[in-house]
Amino acid sequence: MAHVIAVAGKGGVGKTTLCGLLIQYLGELKKGPVLAVDADANSNLNEVLGVEVETTLGDIREDIARAEMDKNSKIPSGMTKADYAEFKFNSALVEDDDFDLLVMGRTQGKGCYCYVNGLLQAQLAKYQNAYPYIVVDNEAGMEHISRGVLPSMQTAVLVSDCSRRGVQAVGRIAKLIEECGMKPQTMGLIVNRAPGGVLNEGTKEEIEKQGLTLLGVVPQDETVFEYDCDGKPTVELPDDSPVKAALREIVDNLHL
Repeated sequence: MAHVIAVAGKGGVGKTTLCGLLIQYLGELKKGPVLAVDADANSNLNEVLGVEVETTLGDIREDIARAEMDKNSKIPSGMTKADYAEFKFNSALVEDDDFDLLVMGRTQGKGCYCYVNGLLQAQLAKYQNAYPYIVVDNEAGMEHISRGVLPSMQTAVLVSDCSRRGVQAVGRIAKLIEECGMKPQTMGLIVNRAPGGVLNEGTKEEIEKQGLTLLGVVPQDETVFEYDCDGKPTVELPDDSPVKAALREIVDNLHL
């Protein structure tokens, strides 16, 4: 079964950037192929990784839900709904050298999605046996995990900026993971965009107050901002990037 790494944090703290660099580094370590799952409704992990996405699983769910109620169904004659769903899910998998990417997209729309969510859960369970690692870029609320779409989680990487609010948000996510009965082997915090790579005393105090384990600190780097403005994939940062160096050290210490 795959080692599932869930990455979460308050919006705007750079978790998707770090998630993409984590996926890239696992590939460099020959840990792949990695299944990357973009479970954030504001999906842009593909932009960080530099790949194009034609359809999302949310699009497929809506397509199947509409097909159930449409007399002129798009489901080919002689194909069951389950077969059609599996075909469509497979077509949504974006393949690259060291990773494959699934984009969840929107999680709900008109009508009931219980049946198609069950199909999605079955697909991810199948993929769990085909990859050594699954890396999930989550919404802050961790909805996909709390709903049981992913059956397990071995590592929880919680990302915050240097603000107290960001650390407090991560503390709530950590509590939610516990409340959902998830028991990751490792759960800890990465503080991102720290000026000079150093935490101030107020941030340290809040981390201790929330009872969080600090995995590491990633420094503020204007090059990341410039790449984003220029539309360049973040994974194309130079190898001597301080952001890449800090993330790699954190991953090495996790002993994945």
